[in-house]
Amino acid sequence: MNKFLSTVLAGVAGGLVTIGANQYLFNNDVPVEVHTAATPAARQVNYTYGGAPPAFDFTKAAEKSMPAVVHIKASESKEAAIQRQKQYNSPFRYFFGDAYDAYAQPRSGTGSGVIYTSDGYILTNNHVVDFASEFEVTLYDNREFKARLVGKDENTDMAVIKIEAKDLPAIELGDSDDVRVGEWALAVGNPFDLTSTVTAGIISAKSRDINIIKKGLAIESFIQTDAAVNPGNSGGALVDLNGKLVGINSAIATPNGTFAGYAFAIPVNLARKIADDLIKYGTFKRAYLGVDIASMDTYLAEELKVPFTKGVAVVGLDPEGSAAQSGIVEKDIITKINGKTVTSTSELREMIGRSTIGETVNLTIVRDGNTNDVPVRLRTRNSN
Repeated sequence: MNKFLSTVLAGVAGGLVTIGANQYLFNNDVPVEVHTAATPAARQVNYTYGGAPPAFDFTKAAEKSMPAVVHIKASESKEAAIQRQKQYNSPFRYFFGDAYDAYAQPRSGTGSGVIYTSDGYILTNNHVVDFASEFEVTLYDNREFKARLVGKDENTDMAVIKIEAKDLPAIELGDSDDVRVGEWALAVGNPFDLTSTVTAGIISAKSRDINIIKKGLAIESFIQTDAAVNPGNSGGALVDLNGKLVGINSAIATPNGTFAGYAFAIPVNLARKIADDLIKYGTFKRAYLGVDIASMDTYLAEELKVPFTKGVAVVGLDPEGSAAQSGIVEKDIITKINGKTVTSTSELREMIGRSTIGETVNLTIVRDGNTNDVPVRLRTRNSN
């Protein structure tokens, strides 16, 4: 009994102590730390997937280049048409004699051009002006001028005409060596007589040889683009996003005569050399290396019995040419010109075409597995 009462009294005492402690804590604002399992708050997470693509703005390049691109109307004279007609053995001439000449129809065509200098020299293609003797140029501001032919070169499809004017908006020249595949480019010209038309695309390839120039010793090292180019664009400008000229639009690859995805431009570094010669001499003063060449591949390496090396193989030589006179021999593989890598025949022809007669270029060659530098002084054909 006594043990039971002791247990009860102890429990009552413990309860009184607990009640008193609680009253003390709450009445005196003593902070109480409660340890519970942490529950994370919901939060918004923004994921970035490389960011939005930059907005391409072609307006500045277009505004800068359009005033420098002109419309060209080329026409054949009546006399030239008659002479051309006389070259054909038409049965009508047998019946009508010279009276048949009255039916000779002069040819005409349109194209584009690029103002090269502020005093009126204009770049265009040879095929735009080749057949014609009369030229009419319409500027971006709609002023019209008669033009004269300064010079042309069928092996590069380049020509220069001249109008008598001053303070013209000459285009700013870029550097076609710096152009990279994948860069944006604009084609500016007059397709289908739609003046001042701008299209956009990318640089698709460089140093492209499409075998479109059939006469003579052609230089084809085109910049390829997928900017839309159509009849009438010939001779117009291919410009970069700064509005600088990087090429002269010249050709399209097409099954039907209109744009089918591929267009080709003469690189400005080559066009500039040709234009300067045409203006100064009336003809393109072309350096002559005097080699037959082929782009290296596995099969050619096996045929020549040499280790495969990227470059251009010398498979033939003119003994009077610049290369032979400087010590180049057959089976030499040219890998660089003045330190710039060469991997195709079109690149080699372009680089030599841009060089000046009398200039010495440094050819890096591989011969018998060894690499050597050979200085070559460039000559004209049949020159000393």
